[in-house]
Amino acid sequence: MVIGLKEIIRLENVSKIYGKSGTTLAALDNINLTINQGEYISIVGNSGSGKSTLMNIIGFLDKQTSGKYYFCGEESKFLKENRLAKIRSNNIGFIFQGFNLIPTLNAIENVMLPLSYKGVSKKEREKQAKIMLERVGLKERITHYPNELSGGQCQRVAIARAIATRPSLILADEPTGNLDSSSGEQIKQLLFELHNEGNTILLITHDKEFAARTPKTITIKDGRIL
Repeated sequence: MVIGLKEIIRLENVSKIYGKSGTTLAALDNINLTINQGEYISIVGNSGSGKSTLMNIIGFLDKQTSGKYYFCGEESKFLKENRLAKIRSNNIGFIFQGFNLIPTLNAIENVMLPLSYKGVSKKEREKQAKIMLERVGLKERITHYPNELSGGQCQRVAIARAIATRPSLILADEPTGNLDSSSGEQIKQLLFELHNEGNTILLITHDKEFAARTPKTITIKDGRIL
């Protein structure tokens, strides 16, 4: 660990096994990984290499079969479900390839949603959501619904939602995968800007050129870090 940096993520010999005896598949095989505050790390690998499984475990959307996972110093196996829910809503911002916006909510309502889980007042939720949407360049689109926005705009709403709680870690799973090249480049630039502002980002991408631009790249093959 680099001296002077706060450790956010530490995985020690983490494995994920699917199936039962005789028909098992090791999605992850003894993964060791440390992510410090302020880092921007991309993870690359072929389909089925274990990238998404790793992301799901780090985001507490799945559990490892063996090994230890520490989030901000807390070992995951000792965390109860209510504590895990708080970490997911307060400390981790998720950005997905498919945006995962709620179609019946407009842009500002989608961004306000994670703040409501924190018990933030409606007035403050609206204030913070407007700030975040302005931050991603959608000041004039706050009342538009997802079906009234382009793919790039939907992803920017998703990013605004992800950073609304000012999380310790942003997990971005193929954030440009469904976008055209122009919209994709805008999202890449926005993520670089967020990193320059001090945000910690873990990126999964098939885009090797995108990964090459991040300060650190990790390659996964057959569930192992190369």
